[in-house]
Order: sequence, then C-alpha cells, then structure tokens
Amino acid sequence: MRQTNSRISGATIKQYSTTFLLLGSITSSAHLRAAGEVYHASSNYDAIKQSMIAEFALAYDDIPTALHNYTVLAIKSKSTAVKQRALNVAIEHDDMRSALDIATFWVVQEPEDVPAMFYLAHIALKTHEYDLAAETLDKILNIDPNADFEQILAGISPESPEDRDFLISTLRASKESQNPSILVLIAGLEAQNNQLNSALETIGKALKKRPKTTGYILMKANLLNALGDNEATAKWYAKSSKKHRSNLEIRLAEVKYLIKINESEQALDKLEDILHKWPKAEEALFIAGLTSIDLEQYERAERYLVELRYSSQYQNEAYYYLAVNAERKQHFETAKAYYRLVDGSLYTVSRRNMISIFAQQDKLPDALRFLTQERVNYPQHASFLYLAQSDILKRMNNHKAAIRLLDEATKNLPDDPELIYAEVLLLDPYQDRDKLDRLLKQLLNLEPNSPTYLNAYAYTLAMQNRRLDEARSYVEHALEYAPEQASILDTLGYICFLQNDFAMSAQVLEKAYALSSSANIGTRYAKAVFMQGDLSKFNQVLQQLKEKHPNDPQLEQLNSLLLPQHFKKS
Repeated sequence: MRQTNSRISGATIKQYSTTFLLLGSITSSAHLRAAGEVYHASSNYDAIKQSMIAEFALAYDDIPTALHNYTVLAIKSKSTAVKQRALNVAIEHDDMRSALDIATFWVVQEPEDVPAMFYLAHIALKTHEYDLAAETLDKILNIDPNADFEQILAGISPESPEDRDFLISTLRASKESQNPSILVLIAGLEAQNNQLNSALETIGKALKKRPKTTGYILMKANLLNALGDNEATAKWYAKSSKKHRSNLEIRLAEVKYLIKINESEQALDKLEDILHKWPKAEEALFIAGLTSIDLEQYERAERYLVELRYSSQYQNEAYYYLAVNAERKQHFETAKAYYRLVDGSLYTVSRRNMISIFAQQDKLPDALRFLTQERVNYPQHASFLYLAQSDILKRMNNHKAAIRLLDEATKNLPDDPELIYAEVLLLDPYQDRDKLDRLLKQLLNLEPNSPTYLNAYAYTLAMQNRRLDEARSYVEHALEYAPEQASILDTLGYICFLQNDFAMSAQVLEKAYALSSSANIGTRYAKAVFMQGDLSKFNQVLQQLKEKHPNDPQLEQLNSLLLPQHFKKS
C-alpha cells in the first residue's frame, strides 16, 4: 500500500508554537491550490480555519474534534493531501470507523483512483468489512489486472480462524477470484489456518498464470517446507533456480535453505556460481563468508568478507567476522585489529571477544589500558566499558581498584543503575554498611520496581541482621514481579528464618530449592525444617542433599544436628 509522508502526531504538534500551526495551515492551503483546487476566498478561509481547529485540537488531545473537522474537510475537499492527512489522523488514533468513512468518500469522489482504493481495501480488511474489501479488490483488478496485493494483509490479517475462513469464502466468491493477486491472498490465509495442502494447490494456480513472480515461487517453497517435505522443497528450489538463473533473490533463497538443512558445502558451491554472475552481490558475499568459516575454509572466508569492508550495510559485520576468522586461525593480533574496527550493534560483543584474547595472552593490564582509551573514543559506550574494566580488575583480584573505578563511573554517570549495582556487589555488607545503604536507595529511586535491586537491598539487610521487617517488605515486593526466581525466594526464606518464622521459611525455601537445586538453598531449607522440629523431614532433605551434593562441606554442619551431644564430645 502507498504510504503517505504527511504524518504528524499530536505529540509532535505540541512541541510547536501557535505561529508554526498557522504557517502549517497556510502551507496546507497552498497544497490545496497546487493540487488543482479552485476555492473562492470564503471557502479557502473556511478550509484554513477548519484545519487550524483540527490541528489545535490534536495539540490539546481533543481527538474527537480533530477527527470531526478532518473528516468534514476530507469529504468536502478533492485534495489528496487533505484526505491523506485526515486518514493518518484517524488511523493514528485507532478510529477505524472514521478512516473507513474518509476512504469510502475518497473512492466515491475519485472512482478511478487506485491508491485510494488500496486505502479503502486495507481499512475494510482491518475493520472486518470483508465484502467491501473483496468488492474494492475487484475494482482495482478491473483497472489494473496486474495489481500486486502481496502485502495488503500485512499486519491486519484476521485474527481468528473463523474470520479467515469467512474472508477466504468472500474472496473465492468475488468476480476476480481466479486473478493471481486474489489467489495469493487466499493461499496466505489458508496457510495461516494451517490448511497447507489447500494453500499449496492455490498458489499452484497463481503460478500457472504468473510463473515468474518471485513472491509466488518463494511462497510455494515455504509451504513445501512447512509440510516437512525437505526433498520436494529442495527440488522446487533447484528447479526454480535453474529456470530463473537471473533472479538473485530466488537463488539466494535456495542457498539459505541448503544451509538450513545442513548442506553447507553444496550451498557454498552455489554461492560461488552466484558470485561469478554477481561479483558485488553483498548478501551473497556475506553468506559465503560465514558459511566458509563454518566449514573451516578460513582463507576463502577472508576473500569474501574483505570485499565488504566498505559496504554501508555489512561493514561492521564484515569486520566482526574477519576478526572471528582470524581468531579461529589463532592470528590473535590480526583478530584484535579487526575487532577494533567494529562499531554499531556488534560493538560490545567485539570488545568482549578482544578482552578474551587479552586474557588468553595473559595481558589483562593491556586490556585495561585499551578500554580506558575506548572510553575516550566511544563515550556512548562508557557504561559498558567501565563494567568491563571492573570485571577485569575483579579477575585480577584487585577489588579495591574495581571499587575506585566504579566510584568514578557513578560520578560521571550518576543515573546508570548497572554501574551502581556492580559496585553494590563488590561492597562488604558489614564494613561498607552506610555506602551500601546509600547506593541501594539510589538504585530503588532509579528503578523502584526492579526485582533484582529490591532483592539486593533485602539480602544486604538480612546479611546485616537489621531492619528485617523492611527487608521482608522489599523481597515480597520483588516476588510480585518475579514469583518464580529462586534467589528471591531464598532471600525471603532467609529473612523469615532470622525472624523465627520457621514454617514460612521452610515453605518458601522448599520452593526455591525445587527451582534451583542449589546446595546453599538446600542447606537453608534443611535448617528451617530442623527448627520446626520435623526430624523425619529433615533427615529426608539431608539424604537428598547428600545424593546431589556428596562433597559439599555444608552438609557436615547438617550431619552434626542429627548426632547426640555426647557423641559430639567423643
């Protein structure tokens, strides 16, 4: 469907002054005149006034007034720009009834306007007016028998199988039911209803009439694949690729399918043939590079990926996989050089891989210096880089330096919860009590409903054995957001134990242990059961722990609870 470029949301309008709105309205009137409208002074003034009222109403979220004015303007005016603006306002505010009225009047006024009919068909489908949609599609095909409806259902396909069946029946009963554009719509609806064999038959009819249409060819392949017939799918791709050797999309689709079914060597041979015909085809080069890496053909991979170093679409991916390729060859300095060039969505993973190489080379101090320079070069990634450096310092057992670094980080980025939480995890709950309190309060100010931060505060207070009622309220709040998280249940069980609420402690810790099978949680669970006086259950839990964690030293403490006091003395 044709998209308009005249979208301006109410939220955007609020940012502008009254003068801007007035200028916008005058500009709209200029568009009306440019579109061939002939207004006398009064009607032109009324149109400007009505559009101004509509835009002011949008600015103040008075949507009914805005829609009413734009609907009236659209019905009275013959301007395409006005109708598109009116439609956009109606669609943006999900008033599909107004949108349908506007589109209907547009088609009545301009019965030969195919884009207007596309709007009407799209909105009719969205409002479940299937008879009107089918009738409109017929009209479009009467004007343009080759009209492409492939994307008309995108995002608005009927949600229920019953509605889809009704629309299928309506389309089959339409005058143009055998037009390939209608047949492909029917096939798509049948596929959504899992009527795969019927959809395959329907798309076959469309292909007989338009055997060269890429979308139809690929739909048949997808249906064969959905039916689980790998042999038939592969044969169809092979036949289509051979028949349409100049269709790059079909030939690449075959390659992707071959890779999917673990026929990578065959796929790479076909990619070589594709690149012989289209040596600059970037997607083919990229797939060939990745497939070569998977097949451990590293020199071949480099040959393909190097071609993409200046690609606007694949440049970062090319550098990243060139680095991976070099790393697989154990050319670590080359790998680091390529990783340095990676930006965009692969920035963080590329730097993590670099840190891993530094670690393998036993050069973590070099990694720290590199990441410090990266904070200068890439300030937008400062949070990630600080965290990476603190992790390296922890790995080097330099916790004090890690804390100093994170102090610096939280001063530079005071509203970054990840940095604050990283420092919280490094602090000692006894020696750094005041600092922990301050940082944990800061975390909850930033994200008051984070189960992770609520649990951290609750657990810290529990470790300090203070303000246990407050700690319990925090952890219970955390469980509202993550009721099945073992670590949060463990904190609640621990707090209940400290409050001598052993029944609740055992109940909560039993659930936590079932979720995690952690020796720490299991030990706490056993102690809570023991404090209830249920020695039979305690012994049962202890035996389970011994089976799952036979060498855990915590079990010695539990064993001692079963021994009489005089045995312990001996």
